[in-house]
Amino acid sequence: MDAAVLHALGKPPRCEQFPDPIAGDDEVIVHVHAASLKPIDKQLAGGSHYASPHDFPLVCGSDGVGHLSDGQRVFFGGARAPYGAMAQRTVVRRAFSFPVPQEVDDETAAALPNPGVSAWLTLAFRAKLVPGENVLILGATGVTGKLAVKVAKLLGAGRVVAAGRNQQALSTLHLLGADAIICLDASAKELGEAFVREAGQAGFQVVIDYVWGSPAEAFLAAITRKEFGVITSETRFVQVGESAGPSISLPAAVLRSTALTILGTAGIPPRNVLVDALQKVMAHAASGELRIETERVPLADIENAWQRDVQRRRLVIIP
Repeated sequence: MDAAVLHALGKPPRCEQFPDPIAGDDEVIVHVHAASLKPIDKQLAGGSHYASPHDFPLVCGSDGVGHLSDGQRVFFGGARAPYGAMAQRTVVRRAFSFPVPQEVDDETAAALPNPGVSAWLTLAFRAKLVPGENVLILGATGVTGKLAVKVAKLLGAGRVVAAGRNQQALSTLHLLGADAIICLDASAKELGEAFVREAGQAGFQVVIDYVWGSPAEAFLAAITRKEFGVITSETRFVQVGESAGPSISLPAAVLRSTALTILGTAGIPPRNVLVDALQKVMAHAASGELRIETERVPLADIENAWQRDVQRRRLVIIP
């Protein structure tokens, strides 16, 4: 079969022949329709992810959409090594395949679950967003950031402020429900003033951070109190990505003067939580409330596609 085969870390995969998978106990063969090319796929293959592989050759791709031998169309993940999603066929545990609503096309079904479920879990499971609370999204112009804006509204956020570096993308976020936007390319002083202005008296109860680095430092400086005062609201800050920098300086005064809780995404949640999030994301996709921009790429072009820098849509590999 044709597959995106990786021979060494740090090299792009090539479309080559690879042995067909054989299903074992509690496993199923998936005939792949589409698999999205995501940042985590590149991180794993590049050696920068903690779960990067050590044995080669292998097939790239962490999840996708296809059909089983009985014809059922499914979204799948967690293929058994050395198999992956970017191939004509792959093998997964039956428990890792999930029905796809017929209203959702293959490209959307392949591209939306990873960022959509990530945004949903970050807001609902980690931040524990309560309807009516105010949300700030740092890094709202990327694929997952844009979905987080919409998901926050679907979960009942009272006010959503979207912050990002791409002016063109920022100008469209009101269509997803953003009540205000902040450009992260401003100076630290201007950025701090913008955070204070948009927080208002109620403040932000939830902050979802896809950027870290200097924007995170500017926000934390902006909420640091300069005098004693009664705390009326807690801020739950969930750290997700590091596109603006891998580290920050965190003065002790930030933690001592504010009701701030800093959380990480904390890996994979319990299966029931993950399945519930996936079902909700797919249901909102079927109704047209959650959408994602995609671009089809033939599997034969995987080597070139792998080296492209595409930030605001998902490349979807078609075997």
